[in-house]
Amino acid sequence: MNEPIQTPQQPALPDRLSIDPRSPHHVAAVFEHDVGITFNGKERTDVDEYCISEGWIKVPAGKAVDRRGNPMLIKLKGVVTAFYK
Repeated sequence: MNEPIQTPQQPALPDRLSIDPRSPHHVAAVFEHDVGITFNGKERTDVDEYCISEGWIKVPAGKAVDRRGNPMLIKLKGVVTAFYK
């Protein structure tokens, strides 16, 4: 698979990334650009967090929310690839 060429203004994609700003794995500079995630060969648009080296993504579990109103997440294991769109 060919890696897309990164332009100088795009930071390198981290091994682990979260969309939650309270997470220690949130990198705001990455979200200034469109990020895509493929999971087991299919592009996913509902990913909240991913880890490439451990091979998992976290996605919302339907409409369930926790007591703080955040979506309940489930972890799916497989082949994860992150890229800039």
